[in-house]
Amino acid sequence: MTSTIWYTRCPVPTPLGIAARLGWLDDEFAPDGIAIRSLQDGGVSAAQRRSHVDHTLPHSWRQGGSIPALWARSNGADTRVLGFSWVDESQLIITRANSGIHTLADLRGRRIGLPLRAVDNVDIFRAMALRGFVSALSLAGLGLADVEHVHVPVTDTPDIAINPEQAGARQPSALRSRRLYAAETGALLRGEVDAIYAKGSLGLELAYMVGARVLVDIGFHPDPQIRVNNGSPRPITLDAAALQQHPEHARRFLRRIVEVGDWARQHPDHAIDWLAGETASAPDWVRLAYGARVHEGLATTLDDATLRAFDEFKHFLLQHQFLPADFSVRDWVDPAPLADVLEQLHARAA
Repeated sequence: MTSTIWYTRCPVPTPLGIAARLGWLDDEFAPDGIAIRSLQDGGVSAAQRRSHVDHTLPHSWRQGGSIPALWARSNGADTRVLGFSWVDESQLIITRANSGIHTLADLRGRRIGLPLRAVDNVDIFRAMALRGFVSALSLAGLGLADVEHVHVPVTDTPDIAINPEQAGARQPSALRSRRLYAAETGALLRGEVDAIYAKGSLGLELAYMVGARVLVDIGFHPDPQIRVNNGSPRPITLDAAALQQHPEHARRFLRRIVEVGDWARQHPDHAIDWLAGETASAPDWVRLAYGARVHEGLATTLDDATLRAFDEFKHFLLQHQFLPADFSVRDWVDPAPLADVLEQLHARAA
């Protein structure tokens, strides 16, 4: 029997993050003497924290961007997808107000800024920006060959003015994430590039603060294929050994995640307040970036449309060499735990 269950989530709207914030995971497993720990907690070793991307930590759950989950599986991590949530979010292509660029068509022959990080796993933000530009350019009948690609080097430097962990922040990684677009924004304002990609509440705040012109927000485009990116959808993954050795624990943990969907629909204002804490953004920015009905998007699903979108995104990452090897998304998914959880919840409600 394991004494600790680990989880990690990104600073974005996820039912896993809400379940953790509500204390449901602790409440579920405290009677068993099982501790629930987050990789975002203080005192977590660097080796353990790397599991946020490579998912090698035993007895660990993850929900967040799909790129790390896909990369980990492609790199040999023995994990299983147990569900998805799909919260649409702002995905912006922005330019300087004085750039002379007013429409997506005006990007022909102009310079797009693509972040470039020195990482030993996968450059998540480069992949995300590339996908955002591909989707946006397609709306104007353009492709990557129609624009100039400018590599924007990114160096992750330590916080200078604040230390979120020492300040007792509820989600330190959310505060640290607020510098994620610093390099691209600097390049844009200095005139080194003509357009950049930014997403979520941080992206919206960034565009407002620097007085940027928003060429398009593809995050709420009617075609879901245009919206698919790192955050749309967000998979829930668990290491396969934990699922095999402790199937009942897995179903209980998953059930608490699934229950967030109904809770959020019944408590919209509370849900948005909790999401503000997850993203380190004010509630108004959460509503703007994720939609006024964001509380309705925290359900957990394994529907075919989501699986097809997820599989298509995998092929995009393969095509652009962000993944080391191909694999079957359908074989990666284990639908049994979610089916069992939904059956149990329906029986309770009957």
